[in-house]
Amino acid sequence: MIIYHNSRCSKSREALGFLEKNKCDFEIRDYLKDPPSQKELKELLTKLKCKVIAIVRKKEPLYLNKFKDKKITNSQWIAILAKNPILIERPIIINKNKAIIGRPTSLILDII
Repeated sequence: MIIYHNSRCSKSREALGFLEKNKCDFEIRDYLKDPPSQKELKELLTKLKCKVIAIVRKKEPLYLNKFKDKKITNSQWIAILAKNPILIERPIIINKNKAIIGRPTSLILDII
């Protein structure tokens, strides 16, 4: 398993603790330092079974100041997220061909 993790995010830390408590074998991806490529984002969306807008952090100041109320295509969003990983919702847990946004933490049970 892989967790897209931001150590400054309380929900991400909760998810990490949940995985540790349940003795899951996982690796941490600090996606702010190691952002996913556009190809990885497309694969992630397939695993999440959602549209790109579902993983955009709409309360993030960058979103509010630069992207809110603009018409942006899916392809454009993928490019924006690859360049601005702070806009990616967290935590995201990937287990083989499935992924989930771990909010609330109890959702992680569906993937482990």
